[in-house]
Amino acid sequence: MDLGRVDLNQLVHLDVLLRELNVTKAANHLGITQPAMSNSLKRLRSLFDDPLLVRTSEGMAPTELALDIQPAIREILFNIEKVIKPDRDFDLNSSRVFRIMASDYAESTLIPDVLSAVRKQAPNITLDVLTPSDVTFEDVEQGRVDMAINRFDTMPQSFHQKTLWKDTFSCLMSVDNPLVSNFSLDNYLCASHIWVSKTGFGVGVGVNPEDVQRLGWVDEALVKIGAKRNISVFTRHYQVAMLLAKQHDLIATLPSRVARLKSESAQLVLKAPPFPIEPIELKMAWSPLLHHNAGHQWLRKIIATVADQNECLD
Repeated sequence: MDLGRVDLNQLVHLDVLLRELNVTKAANHLGITQPAMSNSLKRLRSLFDDPLLVRTSEGMAPTELALDIQPAIREILFNIEKVIKPDRDFDLNSSRVFRIMASDYAESTLIPDVLSAVRKQAPNITLDVLTPSDVTFEDVEQGRVDMAINRFDTMPQSFHQKTLWKDTFSCLMSVDNPLVSNFSLDNYLCASHIWVSKTGFGVGVGVNPEDVQRLGWVDEALVKIGAKRNISVFTRHYQVAMLLAKQHDLIATLPSRVARLKSESAQLVLKAPPFPIEPIELKMAWSPLLHHNAGHQWLRKIIATVADQNECLD
């Protein structure tokens, strides 16, 4: 490739095109016209001798070469920006929208305090909180979603990640539940239970009560001691599980941080599980494309600080 043909603006345009996967949206982001962006894409295709973006039934998709060079393009632009503008402090007057995929668990236990901290520092910032079913790994990898906060079994190796905290489990039940005064393992196993969990990305599917290996942490812990509980209702929402726990004969075994949200309710009581359950980890994951972005670094610091402060309260 003749470096004399390379225009820095073209690399900026390519970076935005590969994030937006849409010529019109990329043009709007950069404040140029759609025809100008189309012409820029045409020159980029000639420069790299590759289509870079191809039209599919689901919209524009990056070619293999585009995916290969995307991290390098982002790194080049970051290094140039660092030389030209060494002061990379985030503008606290920004009206930027940050899109965060958060599980129901994270949304209940972490996001309220994060929002409070964000509003104190940068009141014009907007948080768009998405559910795991709204997002794919590709959305995060391409930077269309700023970060994912969840408990992950697996994630792409390219992702950056940080463990925010570890959490134990507690049992939540009605004060009228007859087991409150005699909460043994045998009585736990004879009781009716509320199952709640939703991890990962993508649209969920129905649960098979017999597929214990896919039921999650509580049921896997029971398998280790050769036991199985009787699940009466399946839900993907912790708030719903806590409401259902008010019924006199149901037990919800939940991460302790969620269960403690109802600890002051006169209708509910918390109990330690009568068997060991491995703690869970809440993680924050983000794309290498956004790793050096000043605004992203600012938000990650806020989230990590809030998580540390909450851990100190445990």
